[in-house]
Amino acid sequence: MKAITIWQPWASLAAIKEKGYETRSWATRYRGPIAIHAAKRPFDPMDFAVFDPRLAGAIVGAFDKVGMSVHLLPFGCIIATAELVDCYRIQVCPKSHRVSLYDSCGNQTSVSISSKEILFGDWTSGRFAWDFRNVVMLPEPVPAKGGQRLWNWDGHLAGEY
Repeated sequence: MKAITIWQPWASLAAIKEKGYETRSWATRYRGPIAIHAAKRPFDPMDFAVFDPRLAGAIVGAFDKVGMSVHLLPFGCIIATAELVDCYRIQVCPKSHRVSLYDSCGNQTSVSISSKEILFGDWTSGRFAWDFRNVVMLPEPVPAKGGQRLWNWDGHLAGEY
């Protein structure tokens, strides 16, 4: 199965369906099942609160809603699976600051992106939004080394043969 490593808390925000798009500086042609791996190296999202104080509150609020603590997130493991359904190029209108998404054929898509989703990603023009659907958080994290870009995860999930 293909996998993507994401820093915490963004990996867990995807796992609890609070973050539907993973923003990256690069596109992928891959579509299909994908494992979401929480990076081993801790990252303090509260560092970003200096730039945007709303971010810290949004992160804590998202985890409070599902009874999780931002201080007890797993690291270095697969925490969810999803379907990567598309990869959109991001374009921001300089006047209105409205975000538009374009598919691989250059067609603008009609999607609504919430203000919370905007907080949870880097929506700079020229970047890419990976659209995760059918996200399923694993009942228990599965330790895995992780990797850069898309990588192949050879592990097994409960119920697979």
